[in-house]
Amino acid sequence: MNNVTYHKEGDYLIPDLIIDNSCKDYHIGKYGRLRLNYIKNYKRGLYTELMINGTLSKHLADIENAANERIGLIVKQLAKSENVNEDLKNNNQLTWVQTMNNIKNRAEEIVYNEIIYV
Repeated sequence: MNNVTYHKEGDYLIPDLIIDNSCKDYHIGKYGRLRLNYIKNYKRGLYTELMINGTLSKHLADIENAANERIGLIVKQLAKSENVNEDLKNNNQLTWVQTMNNIKNRAEEIVYNEIIYV
């Protein structure tokens, strides 16, 4: 358990909080920002805990990486199962683009429900 010390200012006791600046900078992209918005609005306890522990940036970076990896995997699997390949791309580019956009949208929807909004 962390022991918090206080100092007195007037009639109030103010906690002596120190922010750890030794944490490295993390890349937070689309999925990390979506997660941040979600926990700020719907998981206030988790958000507060991560802020106090100084692990919010790492948590968001982990979510970002996991979401990107999962989307990549799902897109590959769906493209393979629906026979979307280089032949289709060479023969009918418009159909290929439409199908790949559809697959990416479905993959993102899956990741939103599995990783981001839990």
